[in-house]
Amino acid sequence: MKTLLQSFRILLFFTLLTGVIYPLLITGIALYLFPGEAGGSLVYKNRIPAGSLLIGQMSDTSGRWFLSRPSATGYNPMPSGGSNLGTGSRMLAELCSKRRMAFREQNHLDSTLSVPAEMLFASGSGLDPHISPEAARLQVERIAQTRHFSDRQKAQLNELIDRLTEPPQWLFLGNERINVLMLNLKLDEIR
Repeated sequence: MKTLLQSFRILLFFTLLTGVIYPLLITGIALYLFPGEAGGSLVYKNRIPAGSLLIGQMSDTSGRWFLSRPSATGYNPMPSGGSNLGTGSRMLAELCSKRRMAFREQNHLDSTLSVPAEMLFASGSGLDPHISPEAARLQVERIAQTRHFSDRQKAQLNELIDRLTEPPQWLFLGNERINVLMLNLKLDEIR
């Protein structure tokens, strides 16, 4: 009985330590040192959450906004994950072909133009919020036409892409990229 009581005390101690005290301590440190990131990196527009910088979101299909890369999870963060389709998969080849045709059609692109890979393939998490500057530039003409932009406004849009282009992570991981949410939010500022 004495051993059982000792075991129960140890269980209770470690449950409190690792299940309550440690998580609260780490959460407190995170909230103090990195309040934005700990809060989900939310971006607000008129005091209303517009989205997260860390999670890709479905774009409006009206033609007024930059399109995000495809998502294998329908942009749902709960079952985050890739499609698990291999490079030899016929289904993946068909998906890429449909996405290529849809991207070219939506953006009125010539069939000889290459479509960036991130507009054809979903990311490994299915939630990547970034596209390449090249993918953004291929969408400029469509957005400018839909929003009835003048040549000056179109030039401002290209400058916006340049300004929001982020370098590779830690200057050596990956490629240059643009957060689609930030790009779309700044798009409304072009007058």
